[in-house]
Amino acid sequence: MAFFGGQPKTAPAMESQTDGARREGEDIPELPEPRSNTVIAKDLIVTGQLRGEGVVQIEGTVEGEVNLKGYVIVTPTGRVKGPVEADVIRVAGQVEGNLVSHDHVQLERTGTINGDVTTVSFVIENGGRLNGRTTMVPEQASTPHVEGLEPSELPEEDA
Repeated sequence: MAFFGGQPKTAPAMESQTDGARREGEDIPELPEPRSNTVIAKDLIVTGQLRGEGVVQIEGTVEGEVNLKGYVIVTPTGRVKGPVEADVIRVAGQVEGNLVSHDHVQLERTGTINGDVTTVSFVIENGGRLNGRTTMVPEQASTPHVEGLEPSELPEEDA
């Protein structure tokens, strides 16, 4: 018996959503696998090696080697202590270590690189700081590409 003389309430009979979704979704084609995006948050410190494929946006600190097939974005709050190798590297924070890019490097006005840079193409915005040497290499026959991501789709950074 419920309080104040009311009738006890029972939960209404409900159809399992997984069963309903399964029946309704039988004719829906499968979605492509999502591209790999990783964010190292502002207050995080990652120590060790970062290896893989996709897009890594560094807002915190990475202490160690970064080696990706894809994009590395170091935001204004980001800091990397170690070598970085990727297809595309964009630096708006600080990198202490050598960079190797198979496509291009962009050093933004708030960014600092303390190390040598080896790349096909290098853009340094007014105010960007490079303390090291630059080696320009010829473009490879096949430009590396992260599946499902165009360079124009890279996340924009807040100035």
